[in-house]
Amino acid sequence: MSDESTDIKATFSFVSLGCAKNLVDSERMLGLLAQDGYVLVPETESPDLVIVNTCGFIDVARQESMSVIREMVDRKNAGDLKGVIVAGCLAERFKDNLLVEEPGIDQVVGVFGREEISQAAGRIVGGLVEQRTIFNPAPIRAQDDTARLRITPRHMAYLKVSEGCDRLCTFCAIPGMRGKHVTKPMDEVVREAQELVADGVKELILVAQDMTYYGMDLYGRPRLAELLQRLETEVEGLAWIRILYCYPQFFTDELYETLGSAKKILPYLDMPLQHIDDRVLRRMNRRHTRAQTESIIDRLRTTIPNLILRTTFIVGFPGETDDEFATLADFVEAKKFERMGVFVYSDEPGTPAFKLPGRIAEEVKLARQEKLMSIQRPIAEAINARFIGQDMDVIIDSPAPGGRGRAKAWIGRGFADAPDVDGVVLVKGRNLVPGDLVPCRIEATEGYDMIATALAEPDRPERAPRKPRKSSGPGGPDKPRLPILG
Repeated sequence: MSDESTDIKATFSFVSLGCAKNLVDSERMLGLLAQDGYVLVPETESPDLVIVNTCGFIDVARQESMSVIREMVDRKNAGDLKGVIVAGCLAERFKDNLLVEEPGIDQVVGVFGREEISQAAGRIVGGLVEQRTIFNPAPIRAQDDTARLRITPRHMAYLKVSEGCDRLCTFCAIPGMRGKHVTKPMDEVVREAQELVADGVKELILVAQDMTYYGMDLYGRPRLAELLQRLETEVEGLAWIRILYCYPQFFTDELYETLGSAKKILPYLDMPLQHIDDRVLRRMNRRHTRAQTESIIDRLRTTIPNLILRTTFIVGFPGETDDEFATLADFVEAKKFERMGVFVYSDEPGTPAFKLPGRIAEEVKLARQEKLMSIQRPIAEAINARFIGQDMDVIIDSPAPGGRGRAKAWIGRGFADAPDVDGVVLVKGRNLVPGDLVPCRIEATEGYDMIATALAEPDRPERAPRKPRKSSGPGGPDKPRLPILG
């Protein structure tokens, strides 16, 4: 090609680890690289470069990130790759020390260096080895997340409404990696949502480190309710809005009312509680009490019909006594959360909890985790069983493994399940494609999953069958594509 801006500079593969917020950063970097002439290919095609967007949240995530990094460095040493770029939270947290730990890394790009990912790639392609790191201070306003090369299925997307966190929970390293809370202005969120829907999105999943705090830094008060109202009324063609990561504070009267009366906002909330014993909550610096938490839960369940409430807890926090854990276990049994996850406490260097006395033995932490999950399993199964015989709209994510041609079994989700963290609905039906939102009847349950039959065959024009396309990313049957956003 004669146009230098469209010349292929190099091929690359991309590994995205960690949470949905990290995935948005990955998609932004993918978009920037694609716009700058780099071509995304599967790892099996021996790319020139591999970029690993890492998670540094807890020990198990760091181990996974380092395992992938070492695998890619080994491939480079074997001659399969020309360079390895490490980006994201692990890079931000350990900075230059990462090059000491693994000197085979070519470039290290921090969380807020993502906009310069093409420069990092260009250094490798150009043989410039003097500067190996890109670290920028946390921005004073939210970063632009448009022009993403999405790797989720085309019909769903994550949308970050803010960045960073002001909470300073004693166990958490995120403020050190992601900076202080910065709200993305409402107009920008709405515009991004509209552009995503124009690119085929039907389910929009809102993410933030602290969702209910939205607007405090920018507008002087929480304005999540107003943002939700605008998304509901101003984004045409959107079917579902799902909300993740609500800190149990700043639930205003307006927010309760909005959640209870909305049409597109799913009756699904993710609200990580971490513990319920007041002494443990104080040591965690969670800034809310058991009484306040129970009041919020009770009002949410009263206000929002058919609410699915997801939460997470931490067991084995330093100093957690047997009695305090028993308090937590009794609370889980009594409140019957529809969805729940349990983490064992992870010692995080640099956090206040790292210095707290009263370390809990690893086997005790694991036993407490299993105890909570043993309480939760029958609760979740009984809640799922209530849906048997009921009709539910299900969004189709992908064909079920083993399907042939126009597969008769499909993997989907109803309003009660967020992708990757909850169960799925196995749908029996014909003439379905990913992205279809179809009425189904729930017929049975299987653990955390449900089994259903489609009640209607989508009405779509007849067309000649085509050969299936090979996926080049984790987004299922649709290849990643660069939407015209922003």
